[in-house]
Amino acid sequence: MSKIEVNTVAPQCGTTLTLGESGDTVTLGTGASQSGFGRTGTVDWDTTPKTATFSAVSGDGFFCNTTAGAFTCNLPAGSAGAIVSLADYAATWQTNNLTVAANGTDKIGGVPGASIALDTEGQSVTFVYVDSTQGWINTMDSTSNVRGNANLVATGGTITTSGNCKIHTFTSPGTFTVTNAAICAANNIVSYLVLAGGGSGGGSLGSYYGAGGGGAGGYRELKSPVTPYTASPLDGYSTPGNRITVTAQGYPITVGAGGATAGTSNQGNSGSVSTFSTITSAGGGGGGRGDGTPSRPPTATIQGAAGGSGGGGGSGYCEGAGNTPPVTPAQGFAGGKGKNPPANGDNQGGGGGGATTVGANGTNPPSTGGNGGTGATTSITASPVQRAGGGGGGTFLGTSGTGGGGGGGNAGSPSGPAQAGSAGTANKGAGGGGSSASPSPGPRCGGAGGSGIVIIRYKFQ
Repeated sequence: MSKIEVNTVAPQCGTTLTLGESGDTVTLGTGASQSGFGRTGTVDWDTTPKTATFSAVSGDGFFCNTTAGAFTCNLPAGSAGAIVSLADYAATWQTNNLTVAANGTDKIGGVPGASIALDTEGQSVTFVYVDSTQGWINTMDSTSNVRGNANLVATGGTITTSGNCKIHTFTSPGTFTVTNAAICAANNIVSYLVLAGGGSGGGSLGSYYGAGGGGAGGYRELKSPVTPYTASPLDGYSTPGNRITVTAQGYPITVGAGGATAGTSNQGNSGSVSTFSTITSAGGGGGGRGDGTPSRPPTATIQGAAGGSGGGGGSGYCEGAGNTPPVTPAQGFAGGKGKNPPANGDNQGGGGGGATTVGANGTNPPSTGGNGGTGATTSITASPVQRAGGGGGGTFLGTSGTGGGGGGGNAGSPSGPAQAGSAGTANKGAGGGGSSASPSPGPRCGGAGGSGIVIIRYKFQ
């Protein structure tokens, strides 16, 4: 290797000096600096973050950390071509802004002695001093705030915020898509409510027979310790198999429909399942049809159907079982038994089961349809809401059963033609009311079950 030591290299003739040949690389020695060739980039960045008021130097960029509080960047004296860049180091300018102040009477955007506040999260700006007319002009401004996220990020459903938590509510089928898993493993265990559709109340065979109320849809909830809210008594966190740890992928969501209205002489229709990942909630059982003939043997259509919560028995017959198939904690309770007297006539239906209590039995005397079982209350959506009440049982010339707290439908009226049960509340997985009966002609139909819902809650910051 040859070495040449000179102070100045000048062209032999003309004004053009060429270093190296085409394709060669000209390299400065380690630690050497250059001048006179112009800038190698927009600015040279100072990688030591500024945390208090400072004076900027032309040609440099500065990362400004306002985590501890707002402060000021004083621009240098203006000269044509001077350049300064600034960037939000910790994405905190929206909380504690950075003030940019001109030097003396220098202008910013044509205003003498101006100062401006940068208050956008993740902002970065570049100022160039153009001339004495306009002074410093902002030539680049980015608010994209491109940063890695240490927290869980997801899409799908209707999204709301409560404190540090995001809440995704699905009232119809969809997909919960995790686009970024949290670095902290505990934050990937999500809270959820998976509620199936409620069963419809039973229809009545004739003018003497009260039908059973529909059972509520299966109610399954889990509260993650990192998402503060008041859960229902059915929180299943203590059973490890109930916990869902999400990863970056899509999770199909099924929201169960309520059981359709049951026509005259028909058993109520069961609700449909709701699902999220490994969790499935069973639809509520349909109420038994009103058929109290003492000599008639019990049949599947007269008895309440099993389900998340069971349907109430038709007049004189058995209730449907709850928590079917069985899970821990129980996803619901049985319906109530129907009741008929020793002789034909004046028969009462049992109430549909609810998420936290069984449906009440029909009684005679007094002639009363069973009330629906009580639902469960949770604040997973940031305010307490009761869901999954059972439907009331129907009667004949007595007192109709009322729907359980949580949206259960009332049984039909035993007076006049309005014998049809009322529907369970939509998106509460509630059971529909059973049909009542009276000498007056009427529809004698069971009320439809309410549709279910799926809610997912997690910590996002």
